Amino acid sequence: MDIKFDRIAAILFLTVGTLFIIGSRNIASSSYGSVVGPDIFPLFLGGMLVILSIRLFYETFSGKKQEKEKEKLQYKPFIIIFIATLVYILTLESVGYVITTFLFLFVCFQTMERGKWLTSLFISGGFSAFVYFIFVEVLKGTLPGWPIWFN
Repeated sequence: MDIKFDRIAAILFLTVGTLFIIGSRNIASSSYGSVVGPDIFPLFLGGMLVILSIRLFYETFSGKKQEKEKEKLQYKPFIIIFIATLVYILTLESVGYVITTFLFLFVCFQTMERGKWLTSLFISGGFSAFVYFIFVEVLKGTLPGWPIWFN
């Protein structure tokens, strides 16, 4: 962990989070057929980014200095997750939120830590279903549902 890099990153993330919050205020607050507007998600993400960047900045002052040691960059997991993200983006509308999010999370969990298939299945499935239920049923928002061939 490089203290100087972490401080610079915290300031950059704080700036980006603040810009997300400011930008979300310029987005319409509601969309057709949805109680939850398109401004909620960027506002929430911006707020989380601001909070986490403040925490990171605080930890750079309170943490102990660690000795520098070079870590080997892991290109293979990065490429797998990057490709999974692209596939997720391209298939979200056609396949639906629940299935694509489940598969995306499962691939990412298995890339980060091999094994623990059952845990990855439960977390991926539970998270996908929970978010879909909360957003669509409770908040009355809209997400891509199930694929046409599934109905």
